[in-house]
Amino acid sequence: MVNITLPDKSIKSFDNQPTGLDVAKSISEGFARNCVAMEIDGELLDLNKEITNDTEIRLITTKDNEALEILRHSAAHVMAQAVCSVYRDAKLTIGPVVEDGFYYDIDMEPVSEDDFPKIEQEIKKIIKAKVPFERLEVSKSEALEFYKGEPYKIELISALEDGTISLYRQGDFTDLCRGPHVPHTGFIKAVKLMKVSGAYWRADQTKAQLQRIYGTAYFDKKELKKYLNFLEEARKRDHRKIGAVLGLYSFHEVAAGMPFFHPKGMDVWNALLDYWREEHKQAGYVEIKTPLMLNRKLWEKSGHWDNYRENMYTSVIDEAEYVIKPMNCPGGMLLYGETSHSYKDLPLRVAEVGLVHRHELSGVLSGLFRVRAFHQDDAHIFMTPDQIEDEILGVLQLVERVYSTFGLGFDLELSTRPEKSIGTDVQWEQAINGLKSALNTYGKEYQVNEGDGAFYGPKIDVHIKDAIGRNWQCGTVQLDMSLPERFDLNYIGKDNEKHRPIMIHRVVFGSIERFLGILVEHFAGKFPLWMAPVQCTLLPMNDDLTPYANQVRASLEQAGLRVEVDSRTESLKKKVRNAQLLNIPLILTIGEKEKEAGTLSVRTLDGKIRFGMSQDEFLKPILSHIKGRRVDQEFF
Repeated sequence: MVNITLPDKSIKSFDNQPTGLDVAKSISEGFARNCVAMEIDGELLDLNKEITNDTEIRLITTKDNEALEILRHSAAHVMAQAVCSVYRDAKLTIGPVVEDGFYYDIDMEPVSEDDFPKIEQEIKKIIKAKVPFERLEVSKSEALEFYKGEPYKIELISALEDGTISLYRQGDFTDLCRGPHVPHTGFIKAVKLMKVSGAYWRADQTKAQLQRIYGTAYFDKKELKKYLNFLEEARKRDHRKIGAVLGLYSFHEVAAGMPFFHPKGMDVWNALLDYWREEHKQAGYVEIKTPLMLNRKLWEKSGHWDNYRENMYTSVIDEAEYVIKPMNCPGGMLLYGETSHSYKDLPLRVAEVGLVHRHELSGVLSGLFRVRAFHQDDAHIFMTPDQIEDEILGVLQLVERVYSTFGLGFDLELSTRPEKSIGTDVQWEQAINGLKSALNTYGKEYQVNEGDGAFYGPKIDVHIKDAIGRNWQCGTVQLDMSLPERFDLNYIGKDNEKHRPIMIHRVVFGSIERFLGILVEHFAGKFPLWMAPVQCTLLPMNDDLTPYANQVRASLEQAGLRVEVDSRTESLKKKVRNAQLLNIPLILTIGEKEKEAGTLSVRTLDGKIRFGMSQDEFLKPILSHIKGRRVDQEFF
């Protein structure tokens, strides 16, 4: 007899060795139809696996978090089977689950999205047949024999240790896989191929270029439709398209991954940085600027040359090798070390908006989101050990103030010591406990990401959530136990002896370019008034009124507004429509009546119009709105 304990501590007894499906059916047939896998001792297993001993199990249903990943893993196999059916010469590599879907890298003739319908047609046939997923366990030699003629599978298997290797068979298709999978292909109710791109085998440019086909899958067609609608909304918010329409920035092949900012883009940029500087000044930071290029010896000293060399751009000056800085830290270390410090000087909060360059493969460059040249709003905080909690707490509070200004929610994640790290166990314990203590005092729930800290110290990552629910990792707070040691930084303590300072690296915006791109999409180009590149446009109703409109512009600009006059020979209706397409928050119409009375007719993007406003009546609430850096569009 086998006794199965369920999560509610109830016990099911079976005369024979049951499968997970048998256990599910013992609860109810309806429940069993929604089960996709089971968990035993923290391991996810196929539902058709026999249970040989008394144990506790958790049945995974379509509503559980793990289920969607299992489904998409299974869908990747189905897609691979379909591709191999349509393209007989295709050679499979790997097909992992990724955020929002899956992909499979395949050595095959080039395909495009135009080819997707015939692949999807084959997928539908496989799904309709409700083909069972069957786990096979073979020896390494048997697996190598099975896959002779499949070079990528042979390479993968050869790298595995001797022992049992699992394969999964669905009909006449078999793939190398650890599993688990849904019971049969019919569980995949909704699947969609999304895009195709090139990818090198093992991410090595010297190896074969593969076709990476992306797809997604859901248990419910409504969920797929919801996701596709979300993607359509995201496409409408694409910061590359909006940036081009609003004239903010552009991208050119002559400087791949290095954006060009236009005058209007600089208006938004400067509004961001003015706010950043104001917040940091109030939080007790001082600002510095360090050189763009620094000698290789400095990067060897900092450890970046050994750990980050492949991402660095270099040059030779006076027969010495220099590095275009990929981060600002070493320059900040030099400045700290120039003068002596007392414990009374600490904490010392030093900020720098530094331009950095990092080599990224051309295939991953994406607008402002993935670039090769960008500005980091870095800061380095030098402190005594007993100041760790207060300083971390101060950074978190600063982060909250800044993100809330833009209407952005956020989540926190603590990343602990990675496998490759420096520093002693005592140092790591002190650092992690310091971060945990600050997080607990802060009071917001956080996730722990074991083993994902930087090699020099643990960190807190801040994930913001935008208007359509997407998560972006922007801010980060890192404790560093390496650079103060490498640069022999110290301060004089109360005991009149030298001590090593504790150091925090932190960014709030992260990459300012990327953060700006996120804001463009978050606001869909309809920036808050204080950020808008053009805050107000004046529309004279005829050419004779243009000189007066320019007088009004000068008056509004003197008050601090960014103003344009649309003096084109177009109808008023067309001018208004153009201003709305450019998301200009305040549209002021000037006719003979307004000129004679010295008033303004004000139209806002919500379509409301206010007639006969004096400049004072107009400016007082507008300037108050800007000063408060409000994100709403209620001006009056």
